[in-house]
Amino acid sequence: MTKQNLKIAVFAGDGIGPEIIREALKVLRLVADRRGISLTLTEGLIGGSAYDACGAPFPDESLMLALQSDAVLLGAVGGPKWEGLDYSVRPERALLGLREKLGLYANLRPVLVFDELADASPLKKNLVQGIDIMILRELTGDIYFGKPRGVTKDQSGRRTGVNTMIYTEDEIRRIALRAFELARGRRKKLLSVDKANVLETTELWRQIVTETGRGYPDVALSHMYVDNCAMQLIRNPSQFDVIVTSNLFGDILSDEAAMLTGSIGMLPSASLGDGKALYEPIHGSAPDIAGKNIANPLATILSVAMMLRHSLDRPAEAALIEQAVKSVLRDGRRTPDIAPAGGRADTTEEMGDAVVRKLSALLHS
Repeated sequence: MTKQNLKIAVFAGDGIGPEIIREALKVLRLVADRRGISLTLTEGLIGGSAYDACGAPFPDESLMLALQSDAVLLGAVGGPKWEGLDYSVRPERALLGLREKLGLYANLRPVLVFDELADASPLKKNLVQGIDIMILRELTGDIYFGKPRGVTKDQSGRRTGVNTMIYTEDEIRRIALRAFELARGRRKKLLSVDKANVLETTELWRQIVTETGRGYPDVALSHMYVDNCAMQLIRNPSQFDVIVTSNLFGDILSDEAAMLTGSIGMLPSASLGDGKALYEPIHGSAPDIAGKNIANPLATILSVAMMLRHSLDRPAEAALIEQAVKSVLRDGRRTPDIAPAGGRADTTEEMGDAVVRKLSALLHS
């Protein structure tokens, strides 16, 4: 049933976060106004800004806000300012805490090359044109959460760093089920990426994904080692449709795949659980351009589209946002990260306003 009263937790975060969130909220408010949706947007602190204000990157107040909301919209966290802090209070720990507390185990990262931006890709146009890949990354297991972890010293003072790669079969099976359902709704083709030839954890991964696949005879399942997949994403990206993989491998492969589009500033993401969900661009806080009004807001705007589709049961409005983004790109609007050398570049605000104008016309028609 379509929701009419929506509560959204908004965490702008650090760096360019406030700038890109501002443009995304223009889009969200326009949809709410035109479609008669009662929208409650509540802002909270997260990341470095939260640490500066209250000494913790993910304070209890922010957790409660997230738990009481239908969905969470996030800008970005982190920056050099906080790199010297203990790991337990670094801004990035807030993201891990948010994923863990909300049970967000499935990260959807679409890699879509817009025809208008095919020339912006570092690869040849014929390799990337028409690319439409969905990377499904497991988000709450693996080496980012495994214990023991940390740096220890022996009696001689020599340091040793330890992280633990670990998965239970239940964790693997639930992400595999998501992957097969996702593939069934697309081209019925699923690739599972692992390193089963040398890592026992991912050997179990391959076994469980294969077992799960027996319940989906209509989906063609294949497997690939992560190093080969990294190469194939550059060599022949059009072979891929849905890719499911572990937390660590997914983190790396999705950033690599992002460059197929020409800019990491174009890619949204959705982190889903069995109830709550988090939406954010996949890029970082980009402190080097923060406050300059030149960041690309399109990934955050497209994250709003994913929110409308996956959490708020508004697929039609989500499609209109995506159409508006394509339209502004077709008109030649570009932020500096996707602008041709020597070409005119739009500011963050100008790009956001251009999308709003296109969307307004689409919602009116």
